[in-house]
Amino acid sequence: MGKPKIPPHLPGLIDAHCHLDYAPMSDDLRACFDAGSAAGVVQYVHVGCSPESIERAVTLADTHAQVFAVVGVHPHEAKHTDAAILGRLRAHAKNPNVVAIGETGLDYHYDLSPRDDQRRSFAEHVELSRELDMPVVLHVRDAHEEALAIVAEAGPRTQMPGMVHCFTAGPDEARAWLDLGFHISYSGISTFKKAQEIRDAVALTPDDRILVETDAPYLAPEPLRGRKNQPANVAFTCARLAEVRGQTPETLALQAAQNTRALLRMPEVASVAPHAPTQDHA
Repeated sequence: MGKPKIPPHLPGLIDAHCHLDYAPMSDDLRACFDAGSAAGVVQYVHVGCSPESIERAVTLADTHAQVFAVVGVHPHEAKHTDAAILGRLRAHAKNPNVVAIGETGLDYHYDLSPRDDQRRSFAEHVELSRELDMPVVLHVRDAHEEALAIVAEAGPRTQMPGMVHCFTAGPDEARAWLDLGFHISYSGISTFKKAQEIRDAVALTPDDRILVETDAPYLAPEPLRGRKNQPANVAFTCARLAEVRGQTPETLALQAAQNTRALLRMPEVASVAPHAPTQDHA
């Protein structure tokens, strides 16, 4: 087997959804950030979505200037959502480095939590996001119709309510989420050969609503499919989506980054080295 292909360099990229506390990133964060810098990645949206990872996410964001945190309970963990956890989320939301609530939603593919618990947890997260005036990050698999209904009923904030992360459906579902005001984030799945329906959704997503992500360590894009994913590989996904949309990769990288900052109220890139922590950190 030859050496892994190197991602293109697309200045100004943001990985809109990743899990930096999982291997291989957690094994060597400096190497992860250095590889990201080589691909043009300047900021990372790190998601802590289990009861055990919420505080880790906040700590990562507090100790690395280029990392911002999303906190919530994944639908796989929804059976654990209770008043205490929601209180923790509410408290962490006061931190300016915490930029959204999630990932929450419905996953009827794996059903790792009972569906009643998923629906309850989802509605509670959406209500919390509205109360806090923060965007909500959604995970929806094999449940778009019901998820759309819950969001419509729960009523998140009306302006830029959130993002559907790792979108894996088609144009009809994309239009429905866009009609509710959501941004749509595309992962490496959109580069797979059999993912034409997702690429059809990519093609119709407005310029000001599209985001790019890795969901690292999952879902490595072509040509690295099947390997552990890393944030640097968001450049591969961006390049493929740009091709679908008739844009240059550089244009889409900057547009998606602008959209991410607008949605999540993230600042422009700080004047620190891309891998530099804001304080001593192992």
